[in-house]
Amino acid sequence: MPEPVKKPVSAFTKKPKTQEAEEGSSVVFEAETEKADAKVQWQCNSKDIASGNNYLILAEGNKHSLTIQTVTKEDASVYAVIAGGSKVKFELKVISKPGGGHFDAESALLRSLLFHFHLFVVFTKQDLTGLFTEKPQSGEVTVGENITFVAKVNAESLLKKPTIRWFKGKWMDLATKCGKHLQLKETYDRSSKVYTFEMQITAAKANFAGGYRCEVSSKDKFDSCNFELTVHGESSTHHPSPLLCVHGGIFVSTDGNDDSGELDFSALLKKSEFHLCASCSLRAVQVHSEPDVDVWSILSKAPPSAFEKIAFQYGITDLRGIEAFLKKLDPAYQVSKGQKMKLAVEVADENVEVKWLKNGQEIQKSGRYIFESVGNMRYLTINHCSLADDAAYTCVVGEEKCTTELFVKEPPVMIVKNLDDQMVMKGERVELECEVSEEGANVKWEKDGVELTRDESFKYRFKKDGCKHVLIINEATKEDCGHYKVKTNGGESVAELLVQEKELEVYQSIADLTVKAKDQAVFKCEVSDENVRGTWYKNGVEVKPDPRINISHIGRIHKLTIDEVKPEDEGDYTFVPDGYAFNLSAKLNFIEVKIDFVPRQDPPKIHLDCLGRTAESTIVVVAGNKLRLDVPITGDPAPTVIWTKREKVNRQCHLPKMQWVMSDQMSLTNVISEGDGRVRVETTTGHCVFTIEGAERQDEGIYSVVVRNPAGEDTADINVKVVDVPDPPQAPKILSVGEDSCVVQWEPPQFDGGQPITGYVVERKKLKSYRWMRLNFEPFPETTYEAKRMIEGVPYEMRVYAVNSIGMSRHSPASQPFVPVAPTSEPIGLCVEDISDSSISLKWRAPERIGAAELQGYGIEYRKEGTDEWIPAFQGLTERTSATIRDLNTGDKLQFRVRAFNMAGPSAPATLAQPVTIREIMQRPKIWLPRTLRQTIIKKVGDVVNIMIPFQGKPRPKVSWTKDGEPLSPSFANVRNSEFDTILFIRKTERIHSGQYDLKVEIENVEDTARVTLQIVDLPGPPEALKIVDTWGFNVALEWKPPKDNGNCEISGYNIQKADKKTMEWYTVHEHYRRTHCVVSDLIMGNEYIFRVFSINLVGLSPEPCTTKDSVYIQKTGILYKAPNYKEHDFSEPPKFTHPLVNRSVIAGYSTTLSCAVRGIPKPKVTWYKNKMDISNEAKYRMLSKQGVLTLEIRKPCPFDGGVYTCKAVNDCGEDVVECKLEVRRNNYILLPQVTDKIKHFLNMVHF
Repeated sequence: MPEPVKKPVSAFTKKPKTQEAEEGSSVVFEAETEKADAKVQWQCNSKDIASGNNYLILAEGNKHSLTIQTVTKEDASVYAVIAGGSKVKFELKVISKPGGGHFDAESALLRSLLFHFHLFVVFTKQDLTGLFTEKPQSGEVTVGENITFVAKVNAESLLKKPTIRWFKGKWMDLATKCGKHLQLKETYDRSSKVYTFEMQITAAKANFAGGYRCEVSSKDKFDSCNFELTVHGESSTHHPSPLLCVHGGIFVSTDGNDDSGELDFSALLKKSEFHLCASCSLRAVQVHSEPDVDVWSILSKAPPSAFEKIAFQYGITDLRGIEAFLKKLDPAYQVSKGQKMKLAVEVADENVEVKWLKNGQEIQKSGRYIFESVGNMRYLTINHCSLADDAAYTCVVGEEKCTTELFVKEPPVMIVKNLDDQMVMKGERVELECEVSEEGANVKWEKDGVELTRDESFKYRFKKDGCKHVLIINEATKEDCGHYKVKTNGGESVAELLVQEKELEVYQSIADLTVKAKDQAVFKCEVSDENVRGTWYKNGVEVKPDPRINISHIGRIHKLTIDEVKPEDEGDYTFVPDGYAFNLSAKLNFIEVKIDFVPRQDPPKIHLDCLGRTAESTIVVVAGNKLRLDVPITGDPAPTVIWTKREKVNRQCHLPKMQWVMSDQMSLTNVISEGDGRVRVETTTGHCVFTIEGAERQDEGIYSVVVRNPAGEDTADINVKVVDVPDPPQAPKILSVGEDSCVVQWEPPQFDGGQPITGYVVERKKLKSYRWMRLNFEPFPETTYEAKRMIEGVPYEMRVYAVNSIGMSRHSPASQPFVPVAPTSEPIGLCVEDISDSSISLKWRAPERIGAAELQGYGIEYRKEGTDEWIPAFQGLTERTSATIRDLNTGDKLQFRVRAFNMAGPSAPATLAQPVTIREIMQRPKIWLPRTLRQTIIKKVGDVVNIMIPFQGKPRPKVSWTKDGEPLSPSFANVRNSEFDTILFIRKTERIHSGQYDLKVEIENVEDTARVTLQIVDLPGPPEALKIVDTWGFNVALEWKPPKDNGNCEISGYNIQKADKKTMEWYTVHEHYRRTHCVVSDLIMGNEYIFRVFSINLVGLSPEPCTTKDSVYIQKTGILYKAPNYKEHDFSEPPKFTHPLVNRSVIAGYSTTLSCAVRGIPKPKVTWYKNKMDISNEAKYRMLSKQGVLTLEIRKPCPFDGGVYTCKAVNDCGEDVVECKLEVRRNNYILLPQVTDKIKHFLNMVHF
């Protein structure tokens, strides 16, 4: 059967739909995407469209819209919106206008503005902190009825009491409207620490409908909630619709009712008005005979400086909806150090100039700060952000500004080049160097876990060079050995430092020389340290170089060369290394050749002390040195000398340019000529000299010299042995690894250089390092070596040198990389968890020490008692710390063990203390009743009951539940049983679920029982028979009976409340009162009261109270008052201003007040003047007087309202005058395409 095809998931949560629109109108298509950052593309007839001309495309979060502003017949087409892999198609159908296009244009403008307003409200929401625990909900009310909106705030986490404000629309603060129709209340519950705020609207009117907002704040926390009030009633059908004024993008109601303005905006626009009918056609009727003026077009084309003049010319007095920014900066941005940051704002006027500030200082344009202006967008780009750019940034347009915080995140400093292991000699300078990813970064140095600092002796020095950091130890000592670590905030690196005592090794000592006159004598030695210098001595006197004597030092080799040796050069020569208490000595012997008189025709004779036939007579030469054979010969006439070489039987010779001939001795003979550049033969009177420059291995053999003359011939053999350093060993192999060590093994070299191998030198290095560290200074005689003092988890390589008496070979190839790791410690806590006739369950805990290698798993093995063979319980490893081994034979006695594995192999085993017999053990049933279930369980009606009770018993016991002795039915409660526990589950409790539940666990004839008591409680009923027992003075005695239904729990008390029949507002007199009778005191004389009582139990208050049938009237008692006789005092005094008016400078369009204080008896009459003109009857001004404080409120002043204001107070005793100067400054406003909340209020009453 083919797999069903999954239906693709759409990227849209809300899709645009096909719409119809009249010509000239505006239409909006809206879509919402699943993700907020989804990219959306709009199309028309499969062609992409963008904002401009007739299209307006908006996007904010996951909300997207396409607005076609002036619809024409050509716009009727198929449109599509694309997001991700989803594409939604829809149509626009255009119908012809029925006629009279004036209102259609206005309607299109209205619809466009409404949609822009909607986007403005939705898209400008900010993230709030969520202070509300209960938000006020939208409601509906009929004209004349009451409604209450409730908001609750949890103050448990607040430092002080929260402040709450109620608004209607966007600006109207309802705190100033409290009175006949509006009351604001607040209460505080100390037990739950919850503030309850109420807004009560009494006798609602039609113009109360609209949008409301509740804001709560406490120090740095803020929350806001919007809700709607819908008013139904006769006013919506019998009264004419209010007038709609459209000026400058602002819509207001001009309803002329007496109460208009109590919860709504007052009329703000004067010039042109539209009367909107209640029908959906929205026909427009011009009220005044003056031609309609499009203030919107005039303001959009005018400069900001002319906004105020144009607005007042057409009667617009509120310009607060006009703002400079269409899109402001986010509250904060974050960028990584070194990256680029781009801040963007959108302004309303594309020609306006903006300023960018950093911490209040204006930013100047530079290579790092780039200012851009693209249409209405303004950009500030910061290149290569550094920590100095972490600041507050502000964009200023005129007097408007928006601010954001930029946080520069510093990236972690990584170690690019790690530390290398080093081995130095005592007293040498040590430099541990690493390289980090960023210059100037701070690093921390540690030695064996202890931080290093610059101490008084300056033993440690820290050096920074760009990204390089160096730890310098001037004179290393043995105490400086250890592991050194460098740390950054992004990583760390470890290296080992070894310090060795200075021990100079002699690889080649100088040898005794025997030379003849005018020969060359060369003393040569090789030591282990190439930096060691030395001095040559002859018979205890220092040898000075001259044209005949040359002293050289190249690397580890020191030479003393004497040309044209003379008899006085004979003596003891000594080389003394500087700084070491030993020397190397050799003797130079000078041979003076004496030639005796030989008669003519004497046969040739070779004069040698010994012939080269024995080991003692073998001449040994070190490879690379000069081989010089000086043979004294005699004969007359002078003999002819022929040199030949015979190879050893087991060796071959490959000297170039030599002829091979067969001799009588059946050995290969090579006649030596000077064809090889290294070979030179010289024959002088009495001597024959054979020289090979730079002896090689193939030069080894038996050299024969034959001298002939007419008188005869003579032959001599010279055995020459060439010795050299050995060949390098083969690549070593790693036999095993430990926590900080390894065992390495290698094969001896194929050729030992002609001298026995005296030992080997082993070196190691980290895999990613280039520095090799020697592990032994004395040659190690074996071919297996254990290397220690490694770092666990770090990969290493090893290599080996072979050493003989001549010197040290080249290094071997490196071994395969390896990582020192140790097996984990053994698992702990191995025990038997369960056992049956054919299986056993084991459990254990992880090893205490895991090490650097990852734990691969656990292996489980078992063996029968009496045998040594361990059998794996299953193939492979298990990662869990428990396992069940099945298919075992009943009755077998088995021993079990568990081992932990990592890349180093298995750990030591964890073994059971004694063998286990595979047989199920009978276990009595036992119920483990939790402590919380041993007392009565109290639940409310409707709650969920989920009771789990564990038990034990083998084999699996039988479980049964009963309630009050009756078995439980599945419809009453659900029971779920397992091998180890049982669950009693009731999805929705009722009162009938109360009772005792008995649990019985039974195996054969053995059982165990437990009892659980469940009590389901509910709200109590109201008290009964509440009556007024007695009344006296200002007191009333009440009495009642407990409720019939106590809610299945004890009645904990009663709440008694009283209410004045005039207001019918209830006030609590007693809370949690325990008796069934009480006395209510402190009643007000002359008021009539009624009382009610609520009963309280564990759940709460009873839903309904018990109210007294009769009311009680607090009688006025007769009190006669006799006024005392006294002489009246004349308190009259002339008016005097105790607080004068103060000169003020205000911004046009924002209401302001002028205040002063006056004193006078009788109360003076107050008159206000502007420029000496009485303004008492001007509607623009409002005069207030409260307890001698006089206030003049000027509503939304304009520049024409500036001038000198005078306040004059007059009574029978005199008069007083005070004045001040008011300056009204202009404010440059920028027009926004959005409208204010006044539209939203008005549209609640008028529907399209």
